[in-house]
Amino acid sequence: MLISRDLASAFNQQIGNEFGASMQYVAIAAHFQQKQLTLLAKLFMVQADEERAHAMKFVQYVLDTKGELALPAIAAPKPTFSSSEEAVAAALAWEEEVTRQIGRLMDLAVKENDYLAQSFLQWFIDEQLEEVVKMDRLLGVIRQSGEKNLLMVEAYLVHIEKAG
Repeated sequence: MLISRDLASAFNQQIGNEFGASMQYVAIAAHFQQKQLTLLAKLFMVQADEERAHAMKFVQYVLDTKGELALPAIAAPKPTFSSSEEAVAAALAWEEEVTRQIGRLMDLAVKENDYLAQSFLQWFIDEQLEEVVKMDRLLGVIRQSGEKNLLMVEAYLVHIEKAG
């Protein structure tokens, strides 16, 4: 076995966290779809797919390192939001929490001198900076636009997509 029981257990918990995030992003996408904000809905559906892919990376790592895969129960996502700002603030809070979770996983990998896990986790650490910045910027744009001007946020997303 190339992964300790403790680290495999922590990775299993993170798999649940990532799948839970995927479901939460589906709920956020639905919030925007119900408001006819298709680009915001699409952004969060893509985010949901990314979170599922992150979970699957952890699954594959646990399997590759001959760890025991034990998928945890996943809590239901928050189903509705009172505003678009609340929805994106929840996404930002989640990404900040994931950053802390990945940091704790890295701390454990360092403590165990597990260089394979450290290398694997470094990708997630780099990814988290990108995710936090993306959600923080989006929340800022939504706050500037206000709930009544969310079409401006859609226009911002078109601009960002063209610039990328």
